[in-house]
Amino acid sequence: MKMEELRELSREDLGDSLKRLQNELFKLRIQAVQGRMTKPSEMGKTKRTIARIKTFLRKKELEQKSLGGEKK
Repeated sequence: MKMEELRELSREDLGDSLKRLQNELFKLRIQAVQGRMTKPSEMGKTKRTIARIKTFLRKKELEQKSLGGEKK
């Protein structure tokens, strides 16, 4: 996923994407152990995308906290 696509997603959609990618990473790791991996670069791409999603989730969480703090 590209950064622009991630920015447009809601927290729920980001969470769903995160779970899907973590499952995909698990499958890729199994393939790597079994020696059946066809594209080793996919593991790195998946890890980077997971990190991006976690970053956006944290950013949205902090924005929500800062908005809540200003209202008081």
